[in-house]
Amino acid sequence: MANFNSRVSIIHTFLVCSLYFSDFGFLQGVTSFGINYGQLGNNLPPPEEVLELLSSLRLTKARIYDTNPQILSAFANSTVELIVTVENEALAQLMNPQQALQWVTTHIKPYFPATKITGIAVGNEIFTDGDKTLMSYLVPAMVSIHGALVQLGLDSHIQVSTPTSLAILAESYPPSAGSFKNEYYGTMSQVLQFLSSTKSPFWVNAYPYFAYNGDPTRISLDYALSNPNAGMIDPYTKLHYDNMLYAQVDAAIFAVARMGFNEIEVRVSETGWPSKGDASEVGATLENAAVYNRNLLRRQLKNEGTPLRPNMRLEVYVFALFNEDLKPGPTSERNYGLYQPDGTMQQQWNIKAWCTGCLCIC
Repeated sequence: MANFNSRVSIIHTFLVCSLYFSDFGFLQGVTSFGINYGQLGNNLPPPEEVLELLSSLRLTKARIYDTNPQILSAFANSTVELIVTVENEALAQLMNPQQALQWVTTHIKPYFPATKITGIAVGNEIFTDGDKTLMSYLVPAMVSIHGALVQLGLDSHIQVSTPTSLAILAESYPPSAGSFKNEYYGTMSQVLQFLSSTKSPFWVNAYPYFAYNGDPTRISLDYALSNPNAGMIDPYTKLHYDNMLYAQVDAAIFAVARMGFNEIEVRVSETGWPSKGDASEVGATLENAAVYNRNLLRRQLKNEGTPLRPNMRLEVYVFALFNEDLKPGPTSERNYGLYQPDGTMQQQWNIKAWCTGCLCIC
């Protein structure tokens, strides 16, 4: 592997630039910003070096897509709060309360509290998964896992939820029209009832890139990237939206409220922009990825809320820490990372773009 210390040295040079222009320093004091740490790469740095990288960037929140014991051990006694994930294929087994207790006893309890596990994501995008039987497993698994946390005295520290694709929305424009598709109503009502009773957030994977790529002639690139633009006014609420991410989140909030759960907080479990794509993937460029992440960071530094909930800072996890070269699908799927799989920076844009996001010139 390339010299990791030299990479960290470069990052620290960048951080000095950021510190000069911020009262808090790069991301210090930003409690609503995290990053997704996927592991589908063939040459990823070991978890100890990933922790060093996160610490250098002053990131204190991360999400992983399993309960990798090497990561959980490496992150012990650090400042990083972790959300771990129950893989989709494990849901059927974990409907059983005894199996869920065994899972929590094996995968969570040995590492907590030294490792700051703050959440368990039960599956990922279950509603839109190709295996439709997963929906019937979801709520029973969530209930059983939460019950295991209660039994072990961990429920006040660790929340249970499930990240959901925005493809579950029947309507999302304007945001006030946000509503769930009819086929998801039954299970979604149970999920929301669980989240309400346990005071847990509703997580959404929100990607303005997908919307722009699907209709680039009608959707403004600046609106999708959160660049300065005229934006749009919701004709019913009269709220002004100058970026698509906030509009997507508010559409989800309206959809949740329509189910009778206006008090549930909506957070963004994934958002990002690919730096490379196939010929058919419009807008997947290094420049656009840099701009999207820069603008996202600027808003996070301000602890912004959405137009519908301006006083509730929006918690966001950017996707992703690394390009994951083993992910299937179109080229874009392997090119969301801030870093290459071997831990080297994703060419040019990483330092320059994020530095620009802190209003300095490097």
